[in-house]
Amino acid sequence: MVVNNPVISLPHLTNEIVRGARKTKLCAYAVAVEGWRRGLTLKWYTIDSGKYDNMITFGVNPPGRLFSLSSETKTHYFFRTRGDKVANDAVEIGSDKSLTKTILKEKGVPVPEGRKFTKEDSDEAILEYAETIKFPLVFKPTDASLGNGVVTNIKSISELKKAIDFVRHKSQYENVILERYVPGEEYRVYVIEDKVIAAYNRLPANVIADGKHTIKELIDLKNGARMKNARLYSCLIDLDDETMEYIQTAGYTLDSVPKKGEKILLKEKSNVSAGGDPIDVTDEIPQEMKQIAINAVKAVPGLYHAGVDIIVDINSPIEKGAVVIELNPTAQIGGILFPMEGQARDIPSGIVDYYFPDTIGTETEREKIYFDLNAVLEPLQNRSAQEVTVLPALVGKIYTRRMIVKTNRKGARFQRYIKESALDLDISGQITILDSNQIEVIVASSSMAKIEELKSLIKANNGIAKVKRVVIENWNSPVKSGFSMDESIDVDRLKNIGSLLKRAEKDKARLTKQKQQLQKRDRYIKESTSWRLTESFRTVRSKRN
Repeated sequence: MVVNNPVISLPHLTNEIVRGARKTKLCAYAVAVEGWRRGLTLKWYTIDSGKYDNMITFGVNPPGRLFSLSSETKTHYFFRTRGDKVANDAVEIGSDKSLTKTILKEKGVPVPEGRKFTKEDSDEAILEYAETIKFPLVFKPTDASLGNGVVTNIKSISELKKAIDFVRHKSQYENVILERYVPGEEYRVYVIEDKVIAAYNRLPANVIADGKHTIKELIDLKNGARMKNARLYSCLIDLDDETMEYIQTAGYTLDSVPKKGEKILLKEKSNVSAGGDPIDVTDEIPQEMKQIAINAVKAVPGLYHAGVDIIVDINSPIEKGAVVIELNPTAQIGGILFPMEGQARDIPSGIVDYYFPDTIGTETEREKIYFDLNAVLEPLQNRSAQEVTVLPALVGKIYTRRMIVKTNRKGARFQRYIKESALDLDISGQITILDSNQIEVIVASSSMAKIEELKSLIKANNGIAKVKRVVIENWNSPVKSGFSMDESIDVDRLKNIGSLLKRAEKDKARLTKQKQQLQKRDRYIKESTSWRLTESFRTVRSKRN
């Protein structure tokens, strides 16, 4: 199932807003900023803060994945997209693919036929079991993620032997699963309680020929498009052995120019991290598939929201062709927030709705304000703090404006005056030097009157600068919380530095002259008659000492 629709992004989660949040930090930031925009208190933590001693976490360094949201009556702690309502037992079940299958099967949720093997089981036992189920097969670790160690579409005993050697011996996974391979399309469905919030089709890495470019050029173009995507920029298509083998199997080389419209597969796995394409299908998948995903989440006690991975055999009806292959209590959601095609789905809002239902309907223009994640996390990253609190967000009606200030002075002193005046008025924004006579001041406030007051203060400025004019214009881009000054060269400060350098040069010249005079005096003394006549006395005295 593929939908060829243009991407419809979320206006409050643009590439600019999430620029500092990558990979799993993107998932955490998306949920955190949604709660923060609703007026909840947001804090970030390091793992040694003690707040997560009773919560299963992994891969938490560097900081940016552990945070809490608080209202006046309660606090909830989050690890990436997973909140503290999800039980640790549910997390452990989700991390064990074999146990997941057992529980789902007991609850009537369709899963692929197969079984688990531990390190005590021999390779021969795995081969013998393979004879009892039909090929093709999948061989994978019970606890791997991102498709690591997974070998799919195994069609013979000889291929299975190679897979066993790779997974068990070379990759050293002790507990593994052998199961039926279901040929079909793979989907990630995100469920919160009894509702499907989002679903996307995960297509293996591929290119579509245009009849003009070579396969290598098509891959470069595809990677260029992925680099512009906040989630996919780090998940490019690699020209590794698997990719080259797929190209050769299709009868091509990197320099081939396939016919227009032809699809060339480049990988077996559909993982986004391996170059796969996330395609939004939330409105396209049938209700039967959505119900399977909901039933899968409900089957695990203490699991209230999660990602459900489903494979559907397109040649069979849903009730027979769909099977659940994995549950993800800490699911990455970047693929559906930034799909290659279709509409971005607002999973973060669904998660905050679930944990803080009293904030549903909070009036806020969330697309206008955000915070710099890396700046907030700096005290955690340099180990000077174990937790940090983000300054409160502007809530309700938000006014964003651009001021053009014509002035004769743009230095740090004037900028500091503007910054301090803005912060006193609870105004967020930034200053940028435009040219030798103008600076730009971007501001965001919940009060237009305060923006006008800031304009008046800039004009007055206590005599720091001569301001000829301040023009206010509308501003339609998001504004970063807090207030930043222009980091470019401070002309006024350079003048001061120039004066200091001139003074230092004069001091250097004076000292050099003194040194030359002393050296000249020293030579005069050593060349004098008295110096020569007293040499024997100086020698005797030196020996005695």
